[in-house]
Parts: sequence; C-alpha cells; structure tokens
Amino acid sequence: MRHPNSQPLRLALLLCCFQTAAILTAQTPAPLTLDEAVREALEKNLSLLAEKFNLTVADARIIQARLRPNPVFTAGLDYQDWLGTGFTTANQAGPGEYNFRLDYILERGAKRERRIEVAQNARAVAQLQLLNTTRQLVLDVESAFVDVQAAKESLALAEENLRALNNVVEINATRVKAGDLAQVELIRSRLAALQFRNSVRTAEVRLRTAKARLQMLIGRLIIAPDFDVAGPIRRETALTPETDLRALAEQKRPDLLALRRDQARSQADIRLQLAQGKIDYTLSAQYHHQYDNAHGDSLGIFFSAPLPVFNRNQGEVERARQESKQIEARIRALESTIGNEIATAYLQYSASRNLLEGVENTMLAEAREVREITEYSYRRGEASLLEFLDATRAFNETMQAYNDARADYARSLFLLDSVSGKAVNP
Repeated sequence: MRHPNSQPLRLALLLCCFQTAAILTAQTPAPLTLDEAVREALEKNLSLLAEKFNLTVADARIIQARLRPNPVFTAGLDYQDWLGTGFTTANQAGPGEYNFRLDYILERGAKRERRIEVAQNARAVAQLQLLNTTRQLVLDVESAFVDVQAAKESLALAEENLRALNNVVEINATRVKAGDLAQVELIRSRLAALQFRNSVRTAEVRLRTAKARLQMLIGRLIIAPDFDVAGPIRRETALTPETDLRALAEQKRPDLLALRRDQARSQADIRLQLAQGKIDYTLSAQYHHQYDNAHGDSLGIFFSAPLPVFNRNQGEVERARQESKQIEARIRALESTIGNEIATAYLQYSASRNLLEGVENTMLAEAREVREITEYSYRRGEASLLEFLDATRAFNETMQAYNDARADYARSLFLLDSVSGKAVNP
C-alpha cells in the first residue's frame, strides 16, 4: 500500500539533493590580487564614497553662486472705506486706491562673477582633498594586503615547524616502544609539539584578523571565511633618489595641491568681499490706480541706494585677508612636513633593505642547514632533544625575521610611493 505522505517526502529529498549538489559544485572565489584589491576599495570603500559627496555639494554651491537676485513684487491697497462713509468732507483720507510695485537689485562690483570664482575654486579644493583621501586609502589597502601576505608566510612557517616536531614525536614513540628511548624524552617532544601547535593557532588568528581588516578596507560588509589573496610580496631594487622624490611630491601631492588651490580660493574670496563692500542699486516701478469718487492712473519709477557710511564690509575683507595669510603658513608647514615624511620613509626603506639583504646573505641558509643537520643527528641519536629544539627555534626566529623584513621592505616601498604622490597622479 502506498503511503499517503510519500510524494512530499520525495520532493523534500529531491530538494536536498539539489542543494547538496549546488554546495558541492560551488567554486571557491579566486584569490584577490593587489591591483584588484585597490580597485575594489576605490569603488566600494564606504568612507571614500561618503567623501565623494563633497564634489556634488560643491557643484550645488556653484549652481547657487550663478543665480541672480530675484525681483520683488508688491501689491497694496490704501485708503479703504472701512467705516462705509466714502470719500466725503467728513472723511478726507482720500479715495480708495491700489498699486502694484516691482523692485529689482542691480548688483555692482561683479559680485556674481566673484561668487562663481570662489565656488569653482572650492570645488577644485574638494576634488584634490578627495584625491588625497584616495592616496591614504590606497596606502592602507597596500599595507593591509602586505599584512595578509606576511601572516600567510608566518602560518606556513609555523605549520612547517609543527610538521617537523610531529615527525620527531612519531619517531620517538617508535623508539620508546622499541626500548631505545626513555619515556621522558617522548613527553618532552610532545610538549614541544604542543607549543608549536599553539604557535600555529596564533598564526591562524593573526591571518584571520589581517584578512578581516583588508576586506573592511575594500568595502566588503560581510567577512568571507574563504577570502584569500594572491601574488608575491613586493620586492624592487632600483628606486628614485630622495631629491627626485621631494621634487615629485612638490608636483603631485594632492594635499599640498589642495592647499595651493585653497590659497587661490582665498584670493578670490578677498575679491568677493571687496565687491560685497560696493553698494547695490535698486530700480523700482509702480502702477497706481485711484477709484471711488476720484479716478486716476499713474506710473512711478524709483531709484534707491544705501549710503555706505558705516558698513563697507570691512570685517569680511579683513577676515579673508587673514585667512589667506593663514593658508600661506599652512602651505609652508605642509611642505616642511612632506620633506620630513620623505626623509623618514627613505630611512625606513634603507634600513629595511639592509636588514633584508643581511638576513638573506648571512643567516637564512645557515639557519636552515643547522636545523636540518641537527634534526638528522637527533634522529640518529647523535644530538639531544634540547639541541634539536634550539636549532628549530633559531630557524623559526630567523625565518620569521626574514618574513618580517620582506613585509617591512614592501611597506616602505608603498610608503615612498604614497608620501611622494607617485601612487596617485592628479
């Protein structure tokens, strides 16, 4: 007899099969290269996206600066017969009348042109500030990318050391069973393997943390556990001289260019405030109509202008001039800061390069050779466990110093590109 619920069960099983097949056939996302990470950060980083709104705000201010004054329309009713007596000898206020008036301000001193000039310079400043934010973001992404690469190297080193200790533990267990080794020696080797296992766990946490930070910088809101990077750690030998880097920074640093453009904006602001001090004329026209006992139509034309006795915009003019001097001081301070940044970055580059070359040329091969020889001697019973562990730790410290030196060298190269403005070309 057929079970009444067999069809829903078959459908559920079929759905589970499809889901399982989809999971099994799903491909792991391809590792991210450095160029792809930088490109994704420029497209999706939330802070950079928020900074881009400064350009649209500046565009709106340019639109506002181009607007002309609105004309003013006025309608009025005078001498209304609110007592109902009309225009008589008892009510000599006058006949009822109404009027329409139009006033328009004639701006003088090219105020509109000056406003547009200030707004356009302010937009150029906002664009350069956005470019400087981009420069800093690119450096952060490059440094985070190097952190992930260095964490991967540290994890691989810890796993290699753990495999070597696990092999020793297996050999020691076999030698204990054969009566060729004391039980305490096996316990010591297991404790050493446990320490290296903890090192692997620490390296895994460091790698996950570095990946999470990189994903946050490139604008990924959900941290993917299978995220990975690809590509070698940056390594270059030829480099631009320090004097050329200073000259390059003078031409391409966006923050310095933004201050120089802000100086142009402040000069335009001075011209605007001087123009604001000039009086504007108001032209008016009025149509007047009388009704009741008397009828009449008239047209009036008026001209008015304020008398610049007290307020000639002196305060704003002085404020704009002092602001211009302040920007000049900021430019000199930033030029000095940039020179110091380039000098410091160049020192870091030189130190990391010398350290990397020293580790490669003297320590790396010797540490690996000592560990291999000591491991071979320990397996043959010619060396003690303490000697093997010392050789392993020396190799681990040397390799870790080598990996750190490679990472520091790559960071110094990225830093030089950033402080000189080479990474971001306006």
